Amino acid sequence: MADGVKPRVKAPKSAAAGEVVTIKTLISHKMESGQRKDSDGNKIPRSIINRFTAEFNGALVIDVELAPAISTNPYFEFEATVPEAGDFKFTWYDDDGSVYEDSKSVKIA
Repeated sequence: MADGVKPRVKAPKSAAAGEVVTIKTLISHKMESGQRKDSDGNKIPRSIINRFTAEFNGALVIDVELAPAISTNPYFEFEATVPEAGDFKFTWYDDDGSVYEDSKSVKIA
């Protein structure tokens, strides 16, 4: 597990049934591409978040595959329709096998 990795999500706490809401996610991660060398000339191993998914009540909303060229602290903003009350589940997958998760509940207003 990489040091200092922290996922953050901003999602509405309530929405009308069928409303389209904006979701914002950010994960603190240094995202080392594997192309750089350290001060001794040794290659720094690749360490990136390679996949991000979001689900609503178990249904896939977004699935993104990331490549080494992605910037540090990847940020995603996307829209999702909220058909009913439920839970968003957000998952980030790291090269080292670590999985970071967060979830947010949405009520129907």
